[in-house]
Amino acid sequence: MRRMAAKAPAAAPQAAAAGADFPRSAPAAAPAESPAGPPTGAPAGPPVDTAPRQELRTEFPFELPRGYVDDSGTVHRDGVMRLSTARDELIPLRDVRVQENPAYLSVVLLGRVITRLGTLPSVHDGIVENMFASDLAFLQDFYRQINAEGHTRAAVACPHCSEAFEVELGGSRLGES
Repeated sequence: MRRMAAKAPAAAPQAAAAGADFPRSAPAAAPAESPAGPPTGAPAGPPVDTAPRQELRTEFPFELPRGYVDDSGTVHRDGVMRLSTARDELIPLRDVRVQENPAYLSVVLLGRVITRLGTLPSVHDGIVENMFASDLAFLQDFYRQINAEGHTRAAVACPHCSEAFEVELGGSRLGES
């Protein structure tokens, strides 16, 4: 084994001169030299993050306080909103309705980021503009929570029974604080 290890450094300059063969031959030599980790003389690769990774959550379920009533009278309350992109916030600024009435911006924007509402086949600004005002206010608040502020939930414990649970600090439901 010593002879192979002694020959490896001599072969490395030749492999480096060869160009593309060097990166392929370097990992093969690593286990023979040090099975516990990378060789000390080898170039270090990008740092390896050993911390547990959290997945980025991009879609958030919600339930409307009143619900959208479609043309057939069906009430749609549960839905999903995705995180907004810069494009989602820029495109509505070109919309003539938004240019004439800046308050219309949230209607167009919500029509872009709500991905599902009940059993509707698609959601667009025409649906959002026909929602009840309380549902529109709820969605505007929900949009702010997931895109700008993150969640506003806090872990708490009941002072009487000590059971742990989460509370919504943002007051996202009507009548709740």
